[in-house]
Amino acid sequence: MTEFARNVYAAVRSIPRGCVMSYGRVAALAGNPRGARGVGFCLHRNPEPGEIPCHRVVFADGSLAKGFAFGGEGVQRALLEAEGVEFLPDGRVDMASCGI
Repeated sequence: MTEFARNVYAAVRSIPRGCVMSYGRVAALAGNPRGARGVGFCLHRNPEPGEIPCHRVVFADGSLAKGFAFGGEGVQRALLEAEGVEFLPDGRVDMASCGI
């Protein structure tokens, strides 16, 4: 596992329940501010799906990942709703209230 991947997983583990973080923010915390796509690559290969809450990572505008690796967009939304994450009428996460 690369250092970037280890840093991505550490950053994602730090996201509290009921909150989300953008791919770009995770990339910056992992040491590569331009590595948002790399974050997605790492999360698709999440070695500990129950422990590393990759469902808490969304696009900067609050939209969900259509290709969420662990069941699709609907599963990601259900997991976030179960944690109390608020959504806007258009289906995006309310980043103003839940984003960190």
